[in-house]
Amino acid sequence: MTVSSERFGLADLLSGLRGAGEDTRLRLIALLADGELTVSDLTDILGQSQPRVSRHLKLMAEAGLVERHREGAWAFFRLAETGAGGALARRLSDWLDETDPLLAADRARLAAVRAQRAAAAQSYFDRHAADWDRIRSLHVADETVEAAIRKVLGPEPLGSVLDLGTGTGRMLAVLSGQAKRLTGVDANHAMLAVARANLEAAGLRRVELRQGDIHAPPVDRDAFDLVVIHQVLHFLDDPARALREAAALLAPGGRLLIVDFAPHHLEFLREAHAHRRLGFAHEQMRAWLAEAGLEGVRELDLEPPGRSGAEQLIVSLWLARDRRPARAALHKEVA
Repeated sequence: MTVSSERFGLADLLSGLRGAGEDTRLRLIALLADGELTVSDLTDILGQSQPRVSRHLKLMAEAGLVERHREGAWAFFRLAETGAGGALARRLSDWLDETDPLLAADRARLAAVRAQRAAAAQSYFDRHAADWDRIRSLHVADETVEAAIRKVLGPEPLGSVLDLGTGTGRMLAVLSGQAKRLTGVDANHAMLAVARANLEAAGLRRVELRQGDIHAPPVDRDAFDLVVIHQVLHFLDDPARALREAAALLAPGGRLLIVDFAPHHLEFLREAHAHRRLGFAHEQMRAWLAEAGLEGVRELDLEPPGRSGAEQLIVSLWLARDRRPARAALHKEVA
C-alpha cells in the first residue's frame, strides 16, 4: 500500500473520522471505493431504507468523505477525490478486510446490481445497433481509428482526460492506460448508463461520468490535459462554440483532440440520424481552433479501404494545443 505524503489539519481529520465511524458508513466506503453508485443501488445492496441510507450519505458528504452529483432525476455518490475526507476514505477502504463476511456479501450484491445495469445497457445498445452498424460500414474500422488516436497522442502519460459526448464510454476505455484521471460528459442519460456498464465491465471503476451540455459542461475550467470530442461535432448547430468551450477546459499546454468526418454528401445521415453537419473541411477546422485560442494543429485523414466516391466516409483527426506553457505537474509525470 502506498503511503500518501499529504498532511491535513486536526479539525478536518476529526470531522472525517466522525463521519466514517459507524458500521454502515464503513460499508458504504467499501462499496463506493469500487465506483460511483446511486442511492437506489446502495439501498438494494445494504438492505436498508432509502431515508436511512440518504442520512448516512448526507453526513459523509458533510464530512468530506463522499461527493454527490446529479444526473437528471438520479443522484450518484462516489468517494471524494480531494481533501482530508477523500484521503481518509480511500485509506480506510484499503484497510478494510475484503474477506469480512458482511463486506463480501455486499460485494456479491454489488455484482448483481451491476449485472442488471449491464443488461439494461445492452438492451438499449441492441435497439440502436443496426443504425450504428450501417454508419460504421461506410468508414474505416473503429480499431483503425483508435490506433490512429493512440499514435497521434503518443505514448506519454496523458494526465487528466475529459471526453465530451462520451456516448458508450469507448474513448475513456481506449485512453485509460495512459490517463491519471478520466471524466466523461454526455447529455443523454441512457447513453451514460451504457457507458457506465461498459466501463465497469472493463474494470474501470474510478471514472467520473456527468450528464451535461457540451456547450456548458459541468466540469472545472483550466483543468484537463486532454479534451476529446469524438464523433460529436456533426450533431451540433454551433460546432465553433463547442470548440471554444472545450478549449476553455484545457489546462495550460493541454491538448484538444477532435475526431469527426471529412466533408461528404450522404444526406441520409442528416435525414435519418440527426447529423446537422455533413463533415468538416480542414480549413474550417483550423480557423475554428485558432479562434478558440489553440495552435499547432495536426491533421490526419483515414480513408475506408475498398470504397471511393460518394459512398464513403473519411474519418479526420485534428489535434491542437493550448498556447500557454504546459503546467509543471504534467512534465513531472512524463519524466
